[in-house]
Amino acid sequence: MANSKYEYVKSFEVEDEIMFPNLIVVRIGDRHFQRFSEVHEFEKPNDEKALKLMSLCATLVLQEYPDIVFSFGFSDEYSFVFKQTTKFYQRRASKVVSIIVSFFTSVYVTKWKEFFPEKELKYPPSFHARPIVCASLEVLQEYLAWRQQHCHITNQYNTCLWELVKSGKTEKEALEILKGTQKQERNELLFQHFGINYRTLPQMFRQGTCVLRTEVEDIVKYSENGTPIKRMRRDTTTVHSKSIAGRSFWNEHQSLLKELGGFTKDVGKINSDYIRSFLFESKLMASTWIVIRIDGCHFHRFSEVHDFEKPNDEQALNLMNSCAVAVLQEFPDVVFSYGVSDEYSFVLKKDSQFCQRKASNIVSIMVSFFTSMYVMNWKAFLPQKELKYCPAFDGRAVCYPSTEILQDYLAWRQVDCHINNQYNTCFWMLVKSGKSKSEAQRTLKGTQAQEKKELLAWFGIDDYNALPVMFRQGSSVFRDGMAPNENGAASKNRCYKVIIEHCNIIEQSFWEEHPGILG
Repeated sequence: MANSKYEYVKSFEVEDEIMFPNLIVVRIGDRHFQRFSEVHEFEKPNDEKALKLMSLCATLVLQEYPDIVFSFGFSDEYSFVFKQTTKFYQRRASKVVSIIVSFFTSVYVTKWKEFFPEKELKYPPSFHARPIVCASLEVLQEYLAWRQQHCHITNQYNTCLWELVKSGKTEKEALEILKGTQKQERNELLFQHFGINYRTLPQMFRQGTCVLRTEVEDIVKYSENGTPIKRMRRDTTTVHSKSIAGRSFWNEHQSLLKELGGFTKDVGKINSDYIRSFLFESKLMASTWIVIRIDGCHFHRFSEVHDFEKPNDEQALNLMNSCAVAVLQEFPDVVFSYGVSDEYSFVLKKDSQFCQRKASNIVSIMVSFFTSMYVMNWKAFLPQKELKYCPAFDGRAVCYPSTEILQDYLAWRQVDCHINNQYNTCFWMLVKSGKSKSEAQRTLKGTQAQEKKELLAWFGIDDYNALPVMFRQGSSVFRDGMAPNENGAASKNRCYKVIIEHCNIIEQSFWEEHPGILG
């Protein structure tokens, strides 16, 4: 981080650590799933390919993040359970939730064609996510039983609904027929009118899908006399069970017993009100500017694997910018964004009620959408490069009480952009000249801005300010022509074009030239 007079803005960041001994569950759901399934013509009431795609995403999440030991999902949702002792990203809720939903989204987009080769992904899917804090193993057991019960009830209802529609009823008529019906009545309707024994429907539809860790035996080599030498290897497995919260299922899996503990009794009647008491969500302070900052996860490795140009890859930066433009086009409450390298900050208007200002919803949706766009736009900006693995981003929300402090935050990010870019330009010039990375770091240790300018001049870069402005000042994305009306607010009836500029946002002149951005 750059040392500057603006660094005080970091004091507005709030810790959101989930304390021990609480168990951490991250629940992911598809945003606007009904519309997404209709646009992409999913089979009703269940699309097996879509469910298998979700299951693959869950499987790869477990393979990517060893601290997750169990997941359960159905329809458009998945719950991921972390081991009891996890210290994943210091148990910071925003980091944990955003990384998981981002990677899940990345896999979903990347693997889409494997399951739907004949269907184009017509727009970027996005997911919302939230942390579920379980105070004990008993609460987790109740939670899992509740989700599986919801799976059963929802599937039974939807099966009835779509059988009625397929028989000639309108959707409105079908809903009226099902209004107030109970489980037994729906079973009878399916059997008597459509010849369907509900219990014979695929387990995946009725019971949902579990993904959990297991160990398999591999032959790693053979001894001189031909005897196989075996080793145990961690793997994942997908299973279906009618009672995932029952002792008979849970206690037969050693990975669950080891990392979470065993259930001592079976769940009786599910008390949904009791479970909901653990589903509280923090809301961001009213009448404050909300900034959602998104950063690439392990971006240094990602850029090396994908052979990005050093110190700056123009096309990779343009890809990030395209994602930021899409965010402003998708979310009207986002009024400005600023990005550099692998990060972007999005400013939501002060009176925004997006997601009722629920922090986890806002962060997860925006990170998920940004990730989706990044994967979908990859080929447009880097056509010669194969996306070798699924990228992921993390996010956090910070509130700033005044416009002045918000502007100082943005100034801090631009100062950081300048200092980091100057350092990285020097660093990679040294490396390209033959020095090792360690030698380059030692050469630059403790150097000031003027010394770096002199070093660059030695490499033939006499004027640092002549380097591309995007590298030096980052990218600002906002709606063009936003001017306040007589009430001081931007008109809601005007159409705006989202533009990208590379300019000085530290000076007040930028904000004076664009008074409608922050109102």
